Amino acid sequence: MRKIFLIVLVVVLSAVGIFLYWRYFYVFGEGVKSGHLNYVVLKGDIFKTYEGKLIQEGIRSRTAGSIQSYEFEFSVVNKSIAEKLMANSGKWFDLHYREFHNVVPWRGNTTYIVDSILSMRETR
Repeated sequence: MRKIFLIVLVVVLSAVGIFLYWRYFYVFGEGVKSGHLNYVVLKGDIFKTYEGKLIQEGIRSRTAGSIQSYEFEFSVVNKSIAEKLMANSGKWFDLHYREFHNVVPWRGNTTYIVDSILSMRETR
């Protein structure tokens, strides 16, 4: 009986571990976003994280009769990348990001994590 309990316990713990990894740490997607860097700030009550917003070209309408620009909200884990972004707000950036299924508090407030700057130039 004890051997069956241990096998079931190992299977259940493994399933929970795989689920948690997939839900919070598995990279769901990767890509590049380009646009004008609006801001990057350090904020948070317990976990201080770098959060930013990139304004992309083009317009869209969320509701009938309104017009708004494309916005890409992201988090940055690497302090040196965040500081470079903060020092160059308003410039045009090509940012590489990774997308996760859910957020974890110490990683940021969004599912999009910018992990590198591909290029930076003055606004067009």
